[in-house]
Amino acid sequence: MRQDSLNKGIPQTSIPWMPWALALLSGVLSGGCFTSLPERILSWLPWVALAPLCWAVWMLPLSERPRLRARLCFLLGWVAGMISFLVSLFWITTVTVAGWIALCAILAIYHGLWGLFAGMILRPIGMGQDPARTWLGSLRNLLVALLAAAAWSALEWLRGTLFSGFGWNSLGVALGGNIPLSQIASVTGTSGLTFLCVLSSAIAAITVERLRREIRTGRPRPHFDFFAVVFLIVLVFSHGVRVLTAPRIPSFPLLVAGVQGNIPVYDYWDKDKGDAILARYLRMSREALKGDPDLLVWPEAATPRPLLLDEITFAQVKQLAEKSRADFLIGSVHYEAEPKGDYNSAILLTGHATTSQIYNKVHLVPFGEFVPFRKSFPLIAWIERKEVPYDFDPGKGPALLEMANRPVKLGPLICFEDTLGDQTRRTAALGAQLLVTLTNDGWFEHSAGTRQHLANARLRTVETGLPLLRVADTGITCVIDRFGRIIQELHGSGGDTFIEGILKAEIAVPQHPVPSFYTLHGELFAHVCFAVTAATLAASLLGILRRRRQHS
Repeated sequence: MRQDSLNKGIPQTSIPWMPWALALLSGVLSGGCFTSLPERILSWLPWVALAPLCWAVWMLPLSERPRLRARLCFLLGWVAGMISFLVSLFWITTVTVAGWIALCAILAIYHGLWGLFAGMILRPIGMGQDPARTWLGSLRNLLVALLAAAAWSALEWLRGTLFSGFGWNSLGVALGGNIPLSQIASVTGTSGLTFLCVLSSAIAAITVERLRREIRTGRPRPHFDFFAVVFLIVLVFSHGVRVLTAPRIPSFPLLVAGVQGNIPVYDYWDKDKGDAILARYLRMSREALKGDPDLLVWPEAATPRPLLLDEITFAQVKQLAEKSRADFLIGSVHYEAEPKGDYNSAILLTGHATTSQIYNKVHLVPFGEFVPFRKSFPLIAWIERKEVPYDFDPGKGPALLEMANRPVKLGPLICFEDTLGDQTRRTAALGAQLLVTLTNDGWFEHSAGTRQHLANARLRTVETGLPLLRVADTGITCVIDRFGRIIQELHGSGGDTFIEGILKAEIAVPQHPVPSFYTLHGELFAHVCFAVTAATLAASLLGILRRRRQHS
């Protein structure tokens, strides 16, 4: 199809700002999926969030000049993405406003690329050769919707991979609260849930346009495309029900105590408050140990000074451990001389603190734990000199920490690492029986960021089929079962999770975990989506080149 024929058969409009209004609406809807809206709204929002953007790039008349049309499609997608991230990542303003805007602008590029692909590659497919049959063919419509979903899933995977990656709030995360539906993540990862969301939005936009045309012509037809998508969603839901009702795997109880000190983040930077912080954790731990737990856990960087290198700190912790049979898992800064490195670590003390095992955080947070290009661009380092005075070093890779008093292999994760599907599944693949996240969400203050962090972490349990214990200094300390259900959460009488307290829980730890398909094969579904998208793009470009040669 010639590019200048793409507007034939499309209703003309005298409202030039309509495409931008629709893009803005999609941005608000998709960003709203990760806010504190009522559950009755959040339950349907992900299914239609992208429908306005689909309508804008597919149904409305755009410029007949290919380059201008391409620019418009990219900008429409970028605007939708910018608004979406501005809404969902507003909590970043508690740390930096300029960084919030810059990050959103960069992340929105992925939405722009999708808009470009949808408008320039998929729109011609949906319209076909006959303007009178535009968006009326079920097979053609279904193909467009499937390719649109594949492209979005592929770009989200790239967003979580390239340049250190920021996979926070993939669209599929918004379906994490739908427990039966979310079980498909054990096969496809979160990309599968994203695929369903985009597929639903795409077919919704197509169905509305198709109904409008059929009503105008008086020739209604069976909507096999719509019912095929509905059938797929029902099939996925049925799979989840079957998983949830399957016989339980053999497990044994593990008694844990998670200590949440609720220390303001900036207090850790005040040397005069170090002794008081340690005293609080020691006092709370004495109380927690009265319940005789198997495992006592302190959150990320809980000790003001390095646990294993500061004699006073270690002596006080060791004195506490000698009076208990519990193993201690403690978040602390750690330094190593050979090879030289500064680490954000999780340290497991066993045998009354006579032996230790260390996991060094692998995936560091840019501008939080290190400054990218610090030596190449000194200006960046100078701007961030107060917030990030020095860089942490990344650990060598995922690791297991083995308890001594119970036969349990812990899969440690620190802070944002429980938002990374691939890293978590690599930890699970080592043979972990229980995932444990040490974190501090105090940076987010009382914002949606803490709940978003939890929502992302819940899907790690579904993907790997392993329970997860999260212990926060400030934020949400809880236990999540292997199906993504929050079975216990530390909060005050009014529901506030920003409290000082101890989570005492009994976790069902699988004796012999069966690796999920996702654990074994990783982001295979996302890779297939990427391959399909690349093949579609290549075929389209070859077609354009062939037509140009024929006309030359």
